[in-house]
Amino acid sequence: MIWNLLIQLVGGLGLFLFGMQLMASGMQKAAGSRLRRILEVLTTKPLVAVLTGVAATVLVQSSSTTTVMLVGFVNAGLMTLKQAVGTIMGANIGTTVTAQIVSFKVTKFIFPAIGLGALLNFFGQRKTYKYIGQAILGFGILFLGMNVMSESMRPLTDSPVFLEAMIKFGENPFLGVLIGALFTGAIQSSSATTGVVIAMTTQNILPLPAAMAIILGSNIGTCITAMLASIGTSLSARRAAVAHLLFNVTGVILALIFFKPFVAFVLMTGDTVVRQAANAHTVFNVMNTIIFFPFINIFVRAITRLVPGEDVVIEMGPKYLDRRILLTPDVALGGVRQECLRMARLTRDMLSEAMQVFMKDDRKLIQHVMQKEDLVDSLEKDITIYLSDLAQHSLTQKQSSEVSALMHAANDLERIGDHAENLIHLAELKIEDRLPFSEQALTELQEMYKKVDQMIGAAITAFANNDQALAKQVIEEDDVVDTMEAELRKSHVTRINDKICFPPSGVIFLDIISNLERIADHATNFAQVVQGDF
Repeated sequence: MIWNLLIQLVGGLGLFLFGMQLMASGMQKAAGSRLRRILEVLTTKPLVAVLTGVAATVLVQSSSTTTVMLVGFVNAGLMTLKQAVGTIMGANIGTTVTAQIVSFKVTKFIFPAIGLGALLNFFGQRKTYKYIGQAILGFGILFLGMNVMSESMRPLTDSPVFLEAMIKFGENPFLGVLIGALFTGAIQSSSATTGVVIAMTTQNILPLPAAMAIILGSNIGTCITAMLASIGTSLSARRAAVAHLLFNVTGVILALIFFKPFVAFVLMTGDTVVRQAANAHTVFNVMNTIIFFPFINIFVRAITRLVPGEDVVIEMGPKYLDRRILLTPDVALGGVRQECLRMARLTRDMLSEAMQVFMKDDRKLIQHVMQKEDLVDSLEKDITIYLSDLAQHSLTQKQSSEVSALMHAANDLERIGDHAENLIHLAELKIEDRLPFSEQALTELQEMYKKVDQMIGAAITAFANNDQALAKQVIEEDDVVDTMEAELRKSHVTRINDKICFPPSGVIFLDIISNLERIADHATNFAQVVQGDF
């Protein structure tokens, strides 16, 4: 009997997790990029940040998803630590909505939801309808899993040994917190843990104190996702993850100190243990936010001291594009030139870090490169829009030519960033598949990279100083890189034929030298801007 019970319980949990993931994915896709935009914009004030965290987490049905996004935003410089802390508080409240929903008896809606969701998902004519259908389908599967878990535990209601163990278990809340934290950390979903708890209370086999202790522990276990996401990120991002952990752990400690009054209060919030367990989850997170919110500045300072260090934050957005000086074209063009130089240095750093990831399997730099890629992409758009607006004003022939040249420059620099991103993806393939590379192949790649890096560095210097002689040298070096790429390709084929190189590694090798050659082409185009040849 126990074996069948475990199989049914695990299967129900699997359906619950899959349904929740499907529902969250559908809702996120239906929201499109709006969710990310909301989190970026509507978190400037602490109270608004809390409300935004609630709304965003209700939408994605996962505080872990929201918190991981926040860690990414802080790492990208789009959000301060204070903004992230406020949003994390709201995310903790928002995640309790799932527990509130599953605590109601909605079994009669399971199959209609699955049927309607499947129809919309498979036969919807518009993507939005398909995504909504996916969310509804996930909703139905979630409750199907919940029902399976509940039914699997029905035999335990006749087991005096198990019931006695649960009563004793409820008398030791510390053990409940530990189990809740470990279980949630393992499956990385506090909602799933709460779902299991509610399924057990539905069959009256888990007393309220034990249920509350496990739910408290789930609030600690859910922090593991954000902690994992913060590995290899900036100092500010790691601080955001630590803030999430400290916020939840401190709240749980306070709840344990006042555990008996807490249980007494929750008993008054519902008529059944199922409702009381769901309410306990909500009450805990709401009260924890109310307690911490007035001291948010002190809390942020404490986190900064707890995780010390000076963080290097990349300033997002343009620094030199001032719309107030569009009426002074020469000054405005000077600002664009400075922004292009900033872009060029960023792309050179991206290439350097991407090659380091490949040569040394240094995963921690991947996030840095992707962060800079986002910045380079946005700068290219900002420069193009700025120059387009500048072109609407009265310009001399020389100024018009420079506007066109700088547009080309920004585009070429953005393309270098794209190729650096390609190198990151190739490095990830090498690392994940553990592809071997011969010493000769690595040496050749390093030599070609150094040549391309020298070209970019010289092009940047030529652009900064308007050095036409140096720009000419860069343009001439392009033929050298083309020849090098052809020779490396030929020697590589020879190694493949001699069975010195592993064929899958060979594909990566050829893609890398191709990307480096294209980067050299764009560096040449950048140098041609100096000579007015574009």
